Amino acid sequence: MEENAKKTVLIDLHYLPCTQFFSAMLEADEIRLEKNEYYVKQSYRNRCYILGANKVEMLIVPVIDGNKKILVKDMRIDYQQRWYDIHWRTIKAAYGKSPFFEYFADYFQHTLQKKPAFLWDLNFELLTICLKLLQVNKTISLTKNYDKETDSSNFDMRGLITPKKGAETVILYEPVAYQQNFGNEFVPNLSVIDLLFCRGNQSLGILKKSAIN
Repeated sequence: MEENAKKTVLIDLHYLPCTQFFSAMLEADEIRLEKNEYYVKQSYRNRCYILGANKVEMLIVPVIDGNKKILVKDMRIDYQQRWYDIHWRTIKAAYGKSPFFEYFADYFQHTLQKKPAFLWDLNFELLTICLKLLQVNKTISLTKNYDKETDSSNFDMRGLITPKKGAETVILYEPVAYQQNFGNEFVPNLSVIDLLFCRGNQSLGILKKSAIN
């Protein structure tokens, strides 16, 4: 892609996004979040992956009427299940002894405990926190309507980052290994909280090295 076409990245909003999500936007001046798409099941919109002591753990935010045709901005979170407590216990078990957990944990715990009604609001606040902790300052805008096609000034990444595809199959990302809490083999493209809790202020540098210009 030509350099002048990297000004705006158009992308769907994820729950505690993976490292590929952030690497993809580093070259952009603006992040445009797709707010008017229909909710997509089995996607990163309501799930993320972290590394536990014995395996990769999937954290899913349950939603109401996930099988219906509902705009992602209108998708409500299901609080009949105490998923937020389970998520936090799982995160703490995985990263409680990591070098930077004590510095960053309160940001995420506080947001989960606020129990926002809508998935969009939860994801947006978590994205804002991640960008702050990464010290990434980007202009963030939201789409006003859904356009299937977009002009050449936008790099359209909607639907490209998905758990159904390996990270290596998508452009702009070649993960750089870093020291993780568990295991002898590096597990790429987990939620960015894995990187933040394990590497702290080195996280942005690792993301930059993982981004393919």
